[in-house]
Amino acid sequence: MIAVSRETIVVASAARTPFGRFGGPMSGFRLPQLGSVAAREALRRAAIEAGDVDEVIVGVNLPGSDRSIARQLALQTDVPDDRVAYSVDRACCSSLTAISLGVRALRSGDVATVVAGGVENLSRVPYFLEDMRWGKRLGHVELVDQLVISCPHTGVPRAVQAGEEALLHDVSREEQDAWAFRSQTRAAAAIERGAFDAEIIAIEAGDVPGEADGVAVDESPRPSVTMAGLAKLRTVYGSPTVTAGTAPGLSTGAAFTVLVTAADADRRGLRPLAAMLGTARVSAAPAQIASVPATAIRLALADAGKTLDDVDLIEINEAFAAVPLVSTLLLGDRDPTTVDRLRAMTNVNGGSIALGHPTGATGARLVMTMAHELRRRGGGIGVVGICGGIGEAESVVIEVVAGAD
Repeated sequence: MIAVSRETIVVASAARTPFGRFGGPMSGFRLPQLGSVAAREALRRAAIEAGDVDEVIVGVNLPGSDRSIARQLALQTDVPDDRVAYSVDRACCSSLTAISLGVRALRSGDVATVVAGGVENLSRVPYFLEDMRWGKRLGHVELVDQLVISCPHTGVPRAVQAGEEALLHDVSREEQDAWAFRSQTRAAAAIERGAFDAEIIAIEAGDVPGEADGVAVDESPRPSVTMAGLAKLRTVYGSPTVTAGTAPGLSTGAAFTVLVTAADADRRGLRPLAAMLGTARVSAAPAQIASVPATAIRLALADAGKTLDDVDLIEINEAFAAVPLVSTLLLGDRDPTTVDRLRAMTNVNGGSIALGHPTGATGARLVMTMAHELRRRGGGIGVVGICGGIGEAESVVIEVVAGAD
């Protein structure tokens, strides 16, 4: 049993789909259908019936032409139709925000069982004809593509924001290439030793819309990447440093957790994945996407009553290679020894540059990746940080107690 107070909120279980490549075999999934695959599996792993779920919270960033994603997903997961479900859009933070909101709801005593996570299918995001409601008599018609990823407030491409902030903190293009190479090689090694197997529920052949074959593994990793190859890539969208190699691909995937109190877990005889010790949600200037996770991490640690010295592992989402590099630099107060120590414990199994980044789902993936790695190491404390939106970030602190397995 989890060795924390009975009021502590715990992750009873977690599951995710493979993260599919852009335009790949998972591209036909509607969001509620794909999300229900992971939500059903998370409930199955916790041995909790869908009828016991009080609330479903779903992070989604780019729903395309669909709507009421959480409500549809809850019903497709067989959650009773009198239960509350709602969607959260906090850009890439969305599923981590969903988990934090679930923790808050449980702490308030309003609910007893929450399904929280996120889903995204960037392959299904349509083009938009924003000015065609009343038709056109003359002139060109413009199709708007939301997958040209720019800040909706300033119009500046995210890659430009990340690259400029990297240079502001003296993080070079070469350092970013090296981090991307590290992400790919570490992810390849983790996949080889089965580090992600406990997270993933395979998509069976009959479940994939329009496809004969299923999907059982993440499709984006490129283990053959070399430093020389990364160095040859041109920067994108006018960024001073960011290339296609130092950014994740556009992905499809879903990731969900089941949250309960430690007392309820004990009553059910569950062996939780992790305890939720602290959460934080912050905002900053729109361009600060590479540094704002550091702010969130510090606040989440304070909420948990912990410091960086207590932390065994860190996950910082690789929205770009610049993000973990800048954030660890600031967390380490620019002291080279401290920064090196923090980076050594950050994204030890690679990150989104290799695994893919379905924006609404990634935060929940980081939590389960962290929890499983801590369990393999015999327990410990981990902190997750992710940037998103217009200068936003989210962070959670989790603990896996030694001997939890």
